[in-house]
Amino acid sequence: MRFPPGFLWGAATAAYQIEGAVSDDGRGPSIWDTFTRGGQSGDPACDHYHRYLTDVELIDSLGLRAYRFSTAWPRIMPDGRTVSSRGLAFYDRLVDALLERDITPVITLYHWDLPQALQDEGGWCNRDIASHFASYARVVHDRLGDRVKQWTTLNEPFCSAFLGYGTGVHAPGIQDEGKALVAAHHHLLAHGRACEVLGTASIALNFSPVLTDFRDAAHRESARRFDGLHNRFFLDPLLGQGYPPDVLADVAHLGALEPAIRDGDLETIAQPLSWLGVNYYAPTRTAPLDDLTARGNCPLPGLRGMDVLPPRGPLTTMGWEQRPASLTDLLLWLGSRCSVPLVVVENGAAFVDVVEPDGRVRDGERVRYLDSHLRAVHAAIVSGADVRGYFAWSLLDNFEWALGYTQRFGLVHVDFVTQQRIVKDSGRFFASVVARNGLTD
Repeated sequence: MRFPPGFLWGAATAAYQIEGAVSDDGRGPSIWDTFTRGGQSGDPACDHYHRYLTDVELIDSLGLRAYRFSTAWPRIMPDGRTVSSRGLAFYDRLVDALLERDITPVITLYHWDLPQALQDEGGWCNRDIASHFASYARVVHDRLGDRVKQWTTLNEPFCSAFLGYGTGVHAPGIQDEGKALVAAHHHLLAHGRACEVLGTASIALNFSPVLTDFRDAAHRESARRFDGLHNRFFLDPLLGQGYPPDVLADVAHLGALEPAIRDGDLETIAQPLSWLGVNYYAPTRTAPLDDLTARGNCPLPGLRGMDVLPPRGPLTTMGWEQRPASLTDLLLWLGSRCSVPLVVVENGAAFVDVVEPDGRVRDGERVRYLDSHLRAVHAAIVSGADVRGYFAWSLLDNFEWALGYTQRFGLVHVDFVTQQRIVKDSGRFFASVVARNGLTD
């Protein structure tokens, strides 16, 4: 199985999950610093802020020719408005180090670390956030745009909006279904405003294909509702189709979303994309409830009368179902709807890793996960999907948000006490795939 010429092979990280140094060089607090106060936090994480050269050398040693990372808004603009030259200088150094080794930098401007100063003004529920984000995009682009050509505005606005403002399990920890929908709209509006600054950019959406045990009308309806709010709600406006009417009807009883949508917003959101970033980890299984007014086990705002079923094995340590066929199905579905190329910018798995006495990390489960999911990507390409790249999540074991340091996704093992890095067997496997640009039988 050979991947197309020019296929982009890389690994991905996020600023708050690896950088540490949360108060160095004038960095301001983010919503995650506030949310994790008193518990495990992103400090020191992987101390990447001070060890970035080591990590760039690791990327190069794996043969990866692209690195997707996020810039930290509170490091560059500590109060969300005022530029810090020291914060920008760090990314100057990082970009130059990558380019010196012929590694393409792929920047994500927002991976969930909103400056706390802007959250104090309402955060993503305040419409002004779109203008602030556009200003931030301009600052970063003006500084790095002469060297960086691949830009992603937002990572997974579903999580930032629905988990941050709906369920409250992520920062800033707000539990309000109506606010979650408003925050989601403002994320997409901010994306559009940033694209106007950048010229063209991508966005990374986390998709979850929906599975049901039966194909009767009730089960199809449960699948439609979950797919609508999880997947199509974010995708369709980006493609110029506006919010899906069926989804607007599903959440109309909350009375929050439609008043937030102003004239011109949908046109702003539908800016041309350079490619669509696809994050895939697991499918979702749904079923109807007998009581159509009951709130089942569903984290999506406003949805009633349906349930999210437990995943089926084999599972990762995150409890996520391993089903590579759903990744093939997803890429083909997106390929049938999108006129732009697709790039898998996040795909990976957490497992229990052990450093053995010989210093090796034999993470065979992750090797099998990567093998099966790369085969799934290849199958989609063979069937006609225009997939241009694959980024493993993640380069390093890191801070896994609300789960602290309990989950390890990395191709590289990190000892969070000594900061020692060890390339796992999965990292070596991925490097061999990249070197051959194919897969072993």
